[in-house]
Amino acid sequence: MPIFEYQCKKCGHVTEVLDKAGTKGTHRCATCGSSQMVKLFSAFGVGKSGASSSSGSCPTGTCSLTP
Repeated sequence: MPIFEYQCKKCGHVTEVLDKAGTKGTHRCATCGSSQMVKLFSAFGVGKSGASSSSGSCPTGTCSLTP
């Protein structure tokens, strides 16, 4: 299940909720108890699995954003 971020319209508290995609469930703010929660647009993280390169460059060697 994906993790979604919600922000309370009443107090501004942001919380993460493990939720099924497309679910229209009502969530309550953990800080003030309000049910006025708005789903935020969030970037998603992508992890790298497997062996890592010690050089820190892209596997193809063509990445322009290498450290």
